[in-house]
Amino acid sequence: MSVRAALRSPGLRRPLAPHWPSVRGRALTDAGPLLLAAAVVAAVTLLAGAVPPLLRATADEAVQDAVRRAGSEVVVHAGWEHDDGPGGGRVRTPSLAEDIDGFRDKAIDALGPRLLAVLRPPVATVTSTVLTITDGSVQRTFQLTYLAKAPNAGGGPHVTWIAGGPPRAGVPVIEVPYDGTPWPVQVGLSEADAGALGVRPGDRIPLKDDQNNVKDVQVSGVFRATDSADPAWLLAPWLLRPVSGADGAGSTRLAGLLSPDSLPDARLAFDDDHLQRTVRFAPDPGALTSDSADALAATVVALKAASASSGDLGSSLKWETRFDAVLRDVRTQVGAASAQASVLLIDVLAVAILVLLLAADLLVRRRAPALAAARQRGAGLPDLGAELVLESAGVAILAAAAGLALARTVAPDASWGWAVPVVLAAAAAGPAFGTLAAARATRDRRVPANRTARRWARRTRQLRRATLEAAVMIAAVAAFVALAQRGILPADPVGTAGPESGPDGATLPASTPALGALAGTLVLLRLLPAGTRLVLKRALRSRRPLAVFGSARAAATSARVLPLLVLVTSAALASFALTLDATAGQGLADGAWRTVGADARLDLTPGPAASTPGPATSTPGATAPTPGPSASTPAPTPGPAAATPALARRIAAAPGVRQVVTAQVTDRARVRADSLAVAPRLVIVNAAEFQRLLAATPLPGAPALSRLVTAGHGDVPALVRSSDGGLRPGMRLELVRDGAPAIRLVAAGTAPAIGDADDVVLVDAAAVAAAGMPAVPNTVWVTGPGSARAVAANAGAGHAVLLADVLRERRAAPLTSGLLRLAWASAAALLALGLLGLVLGAAASAPDRWQTLTRLRTLGLRPRDARWVAAGELLPPVLVAAVAGPLLGALLARLTLGPLALRLLTGQAADPALALSWWRLGLVAVALLVTVVAVVPIESRLRRRRRLSEVLRAGEG
Repeated sequence: MSVRAALRSPGLRRPLAPHWPSVRGRALTDAGPLLLAAAVVAAVTLLAGAVPPLLRATADEAVQDAVRRAGSEVVVHAGWEHDDGPGGGRVRTPSLAEDIDGFRDKAIDALGPRLLAVLRPPVATVTSTVLTITDGSVQRTFQLTYLAKAPNAGGGPHVTWIAGGPPRAGVPVIEVPYDGTPWPVQVGLSEADAGALGVRPGDRIPLKDDQNNVKDVQVSGVFRATDSADPAWLLAPWLLRPVSGADGAGSTRLAGLLSPDSLPDARLAFDDDHLQRTVRFAPDPGALTSDSADALAATVVALKAASASSGDLGSSLKWETRFDAVLRDVRTQVGAASAQASVLLIDVLAVAILVLLLAADLLVRRRAPALAAARQRGAGLPDLGAELVLESAGVAILAAAAGLALARTVAPDASWGWAVPVVLAAAAAGPAFGTLAAARATRDRRVPANRTARRWARRTRQLRRATLEAAVMIAAVAAFVALAQRGILPADPVGTAGPESGPDGATLPASTPALGALAGTLVLLRLLPAGTRLVLKRALRSRRPLAVFGSARAAATSARVLPLLVLVTSAALASFALTLDATAGQGLADGAWRTVGADARLDLTPGPAASTPGPATSTPGATAPTPGPSASTPAPTPGPAAATPALARRIAAAPGVRQVVTAQVTDRARVRADSLAVAPRLVIVNAAEFQRLLAATPLPGAPALSRLVTAGHGDVPALVRSSDGGLRPGMRLELVRDGAPAIRLVAAGTAPAIGDADDVVLVDAAAVAAAGMPAVPNTVWVTGPGSARAVAANAGAGHAVLLADVLRERRAAPLTSGLLRLAWASAAALLALGLLGLVLGAAASAPDRWQTLTRLRTLGLRPRDARWVAAGELLPPVLVAAVAGPLLGALLARLTLGPLALRLLTGQAADPALALSWWRLGLVAVALLVTVVAVVPIESRLRRRRRLSEVLRAGEG
């Protein structure tokens, strides 16, 4: 037996033998559809390849931005070694500066290399308690400070002495009695501090502590900072210049610089608990990445767990930092943004795959005669399939490579994981459809004459379609259930990869909008044929032939699945992306209103502790401090009590200002609720004025404010708000004060949200004053178009917080701005794919449509009427997509935006309310209808020159 005969033997498979001239010929003949499919693959690969690395870069930028805004220093304290002498006094330690350096080195060794890599060189500080300057002038305070940087960081900070010299050591002694005279200490003063005090080298500064103990502090010299931008000065800016408000409203703090020689004298001049030694490590935002944040947070947690107790008065290291909380919060936001980006990417990929299927269907329709002829000439189905695979795979791979190359020009580390489904669809759809068409064209199976057999075959086809539709419905229901039960974030949001590397275990919840759009479109596919048949029945009763012809053509083509699937799905998902953008934008605006409380706000106590009472990463992009000082107990200060009303009147008189409300806002006030200590934000405000303020802003109203009437001798009514239910209406509360009896409160209702605080207690100013605690306003809320200008003009009295600035900063936050840009890009890509699908669907049905219309022209149909009939055929699915698509997208947004956790990016306590931008959804519908208007004349012009003899031949298209 010959080799060829053996290869033809039924027991052996012959190798595939593609006919290369046929491959080249088909590719050249159908270059247009192939290039169109290649363009879709390249564009989607560009988007899917560039988004993950851009998201990684955005995540790194978000981590760095959060740490930069929050500060989040790693601080370590330690008590002093005992300096008791044998004679019952205190022994002077000349080498105290070296001990501080050893303390700093010990802290460095405890951190470990992983943390040290992301922290700047440490600065060791020794600070005294805040002293009062007793010269009888305005309220001024003073603090003794020693700063020491590591030698490898250049030492210092360095200064230049312009008068006198550095502080020198005092009288050399061995032991100092505890009850002796105040021990003298020399300090250096900056030019600004010396000028403010009016002192020169050799002068003494009159000082006393909070127990009225006099301190003997002498000026040794006046210095000028060599580099005022040295980070060490940021730890004590009052060393360089007087700082207002650091110790409460109306106060000004100054400071004196200790030297290594005078540091031992400061140790003798203060008790152990009045002189604190600290080492501060500032994080280096540029060294942080999103990937390293997890390990760093775990390291910091372990460090704090091994820290000594705050009650330990020994020399053990006591670590304090919010660095781990900042990293954990921002990683949660990164996980949310990554999951939300996955949703948008999956939407684009789903529609792109449907468009590629439609393009493959168009290509097979054009090739049907050629494939049938090749099959009739003896070409085997495996050979035809291999030829089509070689062609489509080559086009798909080349297009994907081009798209990936373009993506790497935008992001050098572009990934290909998300583009794989699109490439596979482009490579497999054409060969599958083409092989099936060739098999159907040459099969010898005849239509059975038996009616029962025909019915059985029809029901088999219906059952197959129903099975496929049921599978999609089940997947959609499963996705909705998974999204509703666990949200878009996995159990460990820090560990989620999202779209950074490709589809992962969270693909099913992220596919909810896409599967929901497919399920909704399948329902419409079941309803559309019935609707077109109904329209045809009504058209047959009319006397308008154009309506009859158009309805007949629409009824004949309404059973096509792919065109309507592409149109409705793309319109729905584009509307979903636009709704997500509108909801996120409205959520950012609502969050900014809640943070500021009005069009503008002026905080009159801009101390460091007042700037960020809550987690800095809870509101992305926000730099505005939360109103009010951070104080444990509200205590009136005589200074601002008279100044604030005058300031409020001055702001109210400015043009464009409608309303001004003053309040005392105190963070972490001491309140007892049901024998439990809580630390809510205490707001003392005129209830009537505050109610009018809320009514004039988009903030939610608070009808319960009317219950805060002036109290007599009973409990003071209050409104309460709590995130965990710890504060509830009807509870009895006590406001604890130092040196005064507690004020009894009764919770009369729910308080409105004040800033970003979780727990709020709001009382009326008159009621609290009647109970014996007059309010000292430290916050001014201003509304009206001229608010920003009026508050900025008076910013010298405090810290101005403007609504427009807060909103702009939050929109510009890395994660938020990246998500909004991706939402717009996804909407544009989805709409473009939908319009492309409309054009492909029209091109696929164009031969049959214009063959019928051209034949009708032989019966007297005018060209203009032919265009109307063509539009009538194309309009039903487009109208369905234009109407049902945006509505379906809005429904999907309503069902899924809550679990998508947009609040993590908008900075709100709760999920933002759904915001429907109907004009944007209307643009989607208008774009579809305009495309139909443009397609029909173009088709008519392209087929105008066809001869009637060609059209009238049987079988010609």
